[in-house]
Amino acid sequence: MQTSRSASAQLGRKPRPAFYTVEEVAEVLRVDPATIYRAIRAGEFPAVKIRTRYVIPQKAIELLVEDVMATGGCVDTAEWTTAWRQRVGAPVEFPSWA
Repeated sequence: MQTSRSASAQLGRKPRPAFYTVEEVAEVLRVDPATIYRAIRAGEFPAVKIRTRYVIPQKAIELLVEDVMATGGCVDTAEWTTAWRQRVGAPVEFPSWA
């Protein structure tokens, strides 16, 4: 009996990770990692902090790209993050660790 595999695995591609490092996101977005760190600390970019490291959910990047494509214009990540928080009911205050 054959086991079920994802479409990526069937095509010989690695599945996308659930989280990206700041450096990986910076490379994808063609910005300096310091820019991503500043945006995260300002609450303008979604991330998860694990001890002293930040990781960015792949889903956040996917949703950001979808919104850019849907609007056909420039999307400001600070405004996008604020709107996303409102849509999902996330707290607006910034945690003390940010």
